[in-house]
Amino acid sequence: MNIAFIGLGNMGAPMAANLVAAGHSVKGFDVAGVSVEGVQSVDSIAAAAVGAELVISMLPNGAILRSVYAELVPAAEVGACLLDCSTVDVQSARDVQQLAANAGLLSLDAPVSGGIGGAAGGTLTFMAGGSDAAFTFAKPLFDVMGQKAVHCGEAGAGQSAKICNNMLLAVSMIGSCEAINLADKLGLDRQKLFDVVSTSSGYCWSMNAYCPAPGVGPQSPADNDYQPGFAAVLMLKDLGLSQQAAEQVSADTPLGAHATELYQKMVDEGQGDKDFSAMLLRLAQQA
Repeated sequence: MNIAFIGLGNMGAPMAANLVAAGHSVKGFDVAGVSVEGVQSVDSIAAAAVGAELVISMLPNGAILRSVYAELVPAAEVGACLLDCSTVDVQSARDVQQLAANAGLLSLDAPVSGGIGGAAGGTLTFMAGGSDAAFTFAKPLFDVMGQKAVHCGEAGAGQSAKICNNMLLAVSMIGSCEAINLADKLGLDRQKLFDVVSTSSGYCWSMNAYCPAPGVGPQSPADNDYQPGFAAVLMLKDLGLSQQAAEQVSADTPLGAHATELYQKMVDEGQGDKDFSAMLLRLAQQA
Protein backbone atom coordinates (compact mmCIF):
# COMPACT_ATOMS: atom_id res chain seq x y z
CA MET A 1 0.00 0.00 0.00
CA ASN A 2 1.11 3.58 -0.62
CA ILE A 3 1.12 5.27 2.79
CA ALA A 4 1.88 8.78 4.01
CA PHE A 5 3.00 9.38 7.60
CA ILE A 6 2.76 12.84 9.15
CA GLY A 7 4.61 13.28 12.43
CA LEU A 8 7.76 11.19 12.78
CA GLY A 9 8.49 11.70 16.48
CA ASN A 10 9.22 9.14 19.18
CA MET A 11 6.08 7.20 18.31
CA GLY A 12 5.62 7.95 14.63
CA ALA A 13 9.14 7.05 13.53
CA PRO A 14 9.12 3.42 14.71
CA MET A 15 5.53 2.95 13.51
CA ALA A 16 6.55 4.13 10.03
CA ALA A 17 9.64 1.90 10.13
CA ASN A 18 7.45 -1.14 10.86
CA LEU A 19 5.29 -0.33 7.84
CA VAL A 20 8.39 -0.17 5.63
CA ALA A 21 9.62 -3.48 7.05
CA ALA A 22 6.27 -5.04 6.13
CA GLY A 23 6.77 -4.02 2.48
CA HIS A 24 4.65 -0.89 2.27
CA SER A 25 5.77 2.25 0.42
CA VAL A 26 5.90 5.11 2.93
CA LYS A 27 6.36 8.86 2.45
CA GLY A 28 6.93 10.94 5.57
CA PHE A 29 6.66 14.56 6.65
CA ASP A 30 7.72 16.07 9.94
CA VAL A 31 8.14 19.76 10.78
CA ALA A 32 11.45 18.96 12.48
CA GLY A 33 12.81 17.38 9.29
CA VAL A 34 13.15 13.95 10.91
CA SER A 35 14.18 11.16 8.55
CA VAL A 36 13.47 7.46 8.97
CA GLU A 37 15.36 4.76 7.09
CA GLY A 38 13.25 3.49 4.21
CA VAL A 39 10.76 6.37 4.43
CA GLN A 40 10.82 8.89 1.57
CA SER A 41 11.03 12.37 3.10
CA VAL A 42 8.86 15.08 1.56
CA ASP A 43 8.70 18.79 2.32
CA SER A 44 4.98 19.33 2.88
CA ILE A 45 1.76 17.72 4.04
CA ALA A 46 0.29 18.06 0.55
CA ALA A 47 3.31 16.31 -1.01
CA ALA A 48 2.91 13.44 1.45
CA ALA A 49 -0.76 13.04 0.53
CA VAL A 50 -0.16 12.75 -3.23
CA GLY A 51 -0.77 9.14 -4.28
CA ALA A 52 -1.34 7.94 -0.71
CA GLU A 53 -4.10 5.42 -0.15
CA LEU A 54 -3.83 5.88 3.59
CA VAL A 55 -2.47 8.85 5.56
CA ILE A 56 -1.43 8.31 9.17
CA SER A 57 -0.83 11.18 11.56
CA MET A 58 0.80 11.19 15.01
CA LEU A 59 0.61 14.73 16.40
CA PRO A 60 0.96 16.52 19.76
CA ASN A 61 -2.49 18.09 20.27
CA GLY A 62 -5.87 18.96 18.82
CA ALA A 63 -4.91 22.41 17.56
CA ILE A 64 -2.06 20.98 15.47
CA LEU A 65 -4.31 18.16 14.25
CA ARG A 66 -6.87 20.70 13.03
CA SER A 67 -4.19 22.71 11.20
CA VAL A 68 -2.77 19.56 9.58
CA TYR A 69 -6.19 18.39 8.38
CA ALA A 70 -6.89 21.85 6.94
CA GLU A 71 -3.97 21.18 4.56
CA LEU A 72 -4.36 17.44 4.27
CA VAL A 73 -8.03 17.04 3.38
CA PRO A 74 -7.93 19.19 0.19
CA ALA A 75 -4.77 17.39 -0.96
CA ALA A 76 -5.84 13.82 -0.20
CA GLU A 77 -6.58 11.36 -2.99
CA VAL A 78 -10.20 10.45 -3.71
CA GLY A 79 -11.09 7.35 -1.68
CA ALA A 80 -8.15 7.67 0.69
CA CYS A 81 -8.42 6.88 4.39
CA LEU A 82 -7.11 9.31 7.02
CA LEU A 83 -5.96 7.59 10.19
CA ASP A 84 -5.09 9.82 13.13
CA CYS A 85 -3.20 8.07 15.94
CA SER A 86 -2.64 11.19 18.06
CA THR A 87 -4.09 11.57 21.53
CA VAL A 88 -6.23 14.72 21.40
CA ASP A 89 -9.50 16.08 22.76
CA VAL A 90 -12.64 14.27 21.66
CA GLN A 91 -14.17 17.29 19.92
CA SER A 92 -11.11 17.86 17.71
CA ALA A 93 -11.25 14.21 16.65
CA ARG A 94 -14.92 14.53 15.74
CA ASP A 95 -14.44 17.81 13.90
CA VAL A 96 -11.60 16.62 11.65
CA GLN A 97 -13.51 13.46 10.82
CA GLN A 98 -16.46 15.60 9.76
CA LEU A 99 -14.09 17.64 7.59
CA ALA A 100 -12.85 14.44 5.96
CA ALA A 101 -16.37 13.08 5.49
CA ASN A 102 -17.44 16.30 3.77
CA ALA A 103 -14.65 15.70 1.25
CA GLY A 104 -15.69 12.07 0.65
CA LEU A 105 -12.76 10.60 2.59
CA LEU A 106 -12.71 7.74 5.08
CA SER A 107 -11.27 8.59 8.49
CA LEU A 108 -10.62 7.21 11.96
CA ASP A 109 -9.36 8.48 15.28
CA ALA A 110 -7.16 5.67 16.59
CA PRO A 111 -4.99 6.66 19.57
CA VAL A 112 -2.63 3.99 20.86
CA SER A 113 -1.52 2.35 24.07
CA GLY A 114 1.87 0.74 24.52
CA GLY A 115 4.32 3.62 24.51
CA ILE A 116 7.61 3.86 22.65
CA GLY A 117 8.42 0.20 23.29
CA GLY A 118 5.12 -0.88 21.79
CA ALA A 119 5.64 1.35 18.77
CA ALA A 120 9.09 -0.12 18.13
CA GLY A 121 8.00 -3.70 18.74
CA GLY A 122 4.77 -3.47 16.76
CA THR A 123 2.73 -4.38 19.83
CA LEU A 124 0.53 -1.30 20.20
CA THR A 125 -3.17 -1.44 21.01
CA PHE A 126 -5.30 0.82 18.79
CA MET A 127 -8.60 2.29 20.01
CA ALA A 128 -10.51 3.30 16.90
CA GLY A 129 -13.48 5.57 16.34
CA GLY A 130 -15.15 5.95 12.95
CA SER A 131 -17.13 4.06 10.34
CA ASP A 132 -17.05 0.30 9.78
CA ALA A 133 -15.70 0.93 6.27
CA ALA A 134 -12.78 2.99 7.56
CA PHE A 135 -11.93 0.44 10.23
CA THR A 136 -12.00 -2.40 7.69
CA PHE A 137 -9.75 -0.39 5.36
CA ALA A 138 -7.16 0.29 8.08
CA LYS A 139 -7.26 -3.12 9.78
CA PRO A 140 -4.31 -4.65 7.86
CA LEU A 141 -2.13 -1.73 8.96
CA PHE A 142 -3.18 -2.12 12.59
CA ASP A 143 -1.97 -5.71 12.36
CA VAL A 144 1.46 -4.48 11.23
CA MET A 145 1.89 -1.72 13.82
CA GLY A 146 0.18 -3.39 16.75
CA GLN A 147 -1.13 -6.51 18.38
CA LYS A 148 -4.75 -5.45 18.85
CA ALA A 149 -7.25 -2.98 17.43
CA VAL A 150 -10.64 -2.35 19.01
CA HIS A 151 -13.37 -0.57 17.04
CA CYS A 152 -14.85 1.47 19.88
CA GLY A 153 -17.62 3.24 17.99
CA GLU A 154 -18.21 6.33 15.89
CA ALA A 155 -15.96 9.39 15.50
CA GLY A 156 -14.31 10.35 18.78
CA ALA A 157 -14.88 6.97 20.43
CA GLY A 158 -11.21 6.06 20.16
CA GLN A 159 -10.18 9.22 22.01
CA SER A 160 -12.88 8.59 24.61
CA ALA A 161 -11.52 5.10 25.26
CA LYS A 162 -7.94 6.39 25.47
CA ILE A 163 -8.60 9.07 28.07
CA CYS A 164 -10.73 6.73 30.19
CA ASN A 165 -8.00 4.08 30.07
CA ASN A 166 -5.22 6.50 30.96
CA MET A 167 -7.17 8.12 33.77
CA LEU A 168 -7.57 4.64 35.27
CA LEU A 169 -3.87 3.93 34.67
CA ALA A 170 -2.84 7.11 36.50
CA VAL A 171 -5.06 6.35 39.48
CA SER A 172 -3.84 2.74 39.72
CA MET A 173 -0.19 3.81 39.44
CA ILE A 174 -0.59 6.33 42.25
CA GLY A 175 -2.27 3.63 44.33
CA SER A 176 0.62 1.24 43.66
CA CYS A 177 3.15 3.90 44.60
CA GLU A 178 1.26 4.75 47.79
CA ALA A 179 1.13 1.08 48.80
CA ILE A 180 4.89 0.65 48.26
CA ASN A 181 5.66 3.87 50.09
CA LEU A 182 3.49 2.82 53.04
CA ALA A 183 5.15 -0.61 53.09
CA ASP A 184 8.54 1.11 53.24
CA LYS A 185 7.48 3.22 56.21
CA LEU A 186 6.12 0.14 57.97
CA GLY A 187 9.34 -1.78 57.41
CA LEU A 188 7.76 -4.29 55.02
CA ASP A 189 10.07 -5.67 52.33
CA ARG A 190 9.06 -4.48 48.85
CA GLN A 191 9.48 -7.91 47.30
CA LYS A 192 7.22 -9.46 49.96
CA LEU A 193 4.58 -6.81 49.24
CA PHE A 194 4.83 -7.57 45.53
CA ASP A 195 4.55 -11.32 46.16
CA VAL A 196 1.29 -10.72 48.05
CA VAL A 197 -0.28 -8.04 45.84
CA SER A 198 0.59 -9.70 42.54
CA THR A 199 -1.38 -12.81 43.47
CA SER A 200 -4.23 -11.32 45.48
CA SER A 201 -6.94 -8.69 45.32
CA GLY A 202 -4.54 -5.76 44.87
CA TYR A 203 -3.47 -7.19 41.50
CA CYS A 204 -3.24 -4.51 38.79
CA TRP A 205 -1.16 -3.79 35.70
CA SER A 206 0.66 -0.90 37.37
CA MET A 207 2.03 -3.24 40.04
CA ASN A 208 2.32 -6.56 38.22
CA ALA A 209 3.65 -5.54 34.82
CA TYR A 210 5.09 -2.06 35.43
CA CYS A 211 6.11 -2.07 39.08
CA PRO A 212 7.29 1.40 40.12
CA ALA A 213 9.88 -0.05 42.55
CA PRO A 214 13.28 -0.96 41.05
CA GLY A 215 14.36 -4.58 41.36
CA VAL A 216 10.83 -5.83 41.95
CA GLY A 217 8.73 -7.66 39.37
CA PRO A 218 9.39 -7.64 35.61
CA GLN A 219 11.80 -5.10 34.10
CA SER A 220 10.26 -1.63 34.03
CA PRO A 221 11.43 2.01 33.74
CA ALA A 222 12.06 1.94 37.50
CA ASP A 223 15.00 -0.39 36.76
CA ASN A 224 16.46 2.21 34.38
CA ASP A 225 16.44 5.26 36.66
CA TYR A 226 12.86 5.98 35.53
CA GLN A 227 13.83 6.77 31.96
CA PRO A 228 10.41 7.16 30.40
CA GLY A 229 8.39 4.51 28.72
CA PHE A 230 5.59 7.03 29.25
CA ALA A 231 6.70 10.38 30.60
CA ALA A 232 4.89 12.08 33.47
CA VAL A 233 4.28 15.16 31.33
CA LEU A 234 2.42 12.99 28.79
CA MET A 235 0.35 11.42 31.54
CA LEU A 236 -0.52 14.94 32.70
CA LYS A 237 -1.62 15.81 29.16
CA ASP A 238 -3.95 12.79 29.01
CA LEU A 239 -5.32 13.49 32.47
CA GLY A 240 -6.03 17.05 31.39
CA LEU A 241 -8.01 15.72 28.43
CA SER A 242 -9.94 13.38 30.71
CA GLN A 243 -10.90 16.20 33.05
CA GLN A 244 -11.85 18.47 30.15
CA ALA A 245 -14.13 15.73 28.83
CA ALA A 246 -15.53 15.02 32.29
CA GLU A 247 -16.46 18.67 32.73
CA GLN A 248 -18.14 18.79 29.32
CA VAL A 249 -20.42 15.83 30.12
CA SER A 250 -20.80 16.51 33.88
CA ALA A 251 -19.08 13.27 34.91
CA ASP A 252 -17.83 13.11 38.50
CA THR A 253 -14.19 11.91 38.50
CA PRO A 254 -12.75 12.84 41.92
CA LEU A 255 -9.83 10.40 41.76
CA GLY A 256 -9.06 11.47 38.22
CA ALA A 257 -9.07 15.09 39.34
CA HIS A 258 -6.74 14.37 42.26
CA ALA A 259 -4.41 12.33 40.02
CA THR A 260 -4.24 15.34 37.72
CA GLU A 261 -3.23 17.57 40.63
CA LEU A 262 -0.49 15.15 41.74
CA TYR A 263 1.01 14.81 38.26
CA GLN A 264 0.81 18.59 37.83
CA LYS A 265 2.92 18.96 40.98
CA MET A 266 5.37 16.36 39.72
CA VAL A 267 5.79 18.24 36.45
CA ASP A 268 6.03 21.61 38.22
CA GLU A 269 8.83 20.18 40.37
CA GLY A 270 10.86 19.41 37.25
CA GLN A 271 10.18 15.66 37.08
CA GLY A 272 7.99 15.68 33.99
CA ASP A 273 10.65 14.03 31.85
CA LYS A 274 10.78 10.98 34.13
CA ASP A 275 8.49 8.00 33.72
CA PHE A 276 5.07 8.45 35.28
CA SER A 277 5.91 5.63 37.71
CA ALA A 278 8.48 7.96 39.31
CA MET A 279 5.52 9.21 41.35
CA LEU A 280 6.98 6.77 43.91
CA LEU A 281 10.04 9.01 44.32
CA ARG A 282 7.86 12.04 44.96
CA LEU A 283 5.76 10.25 47.58
CA ALA A 284 8.88 8.95 49.34
CA GLN A 285 10.17 12.51 49.71
CA GLN A 286 6.99 13.77 51.39
CA ALA A 287 6.95 14.07 55.16
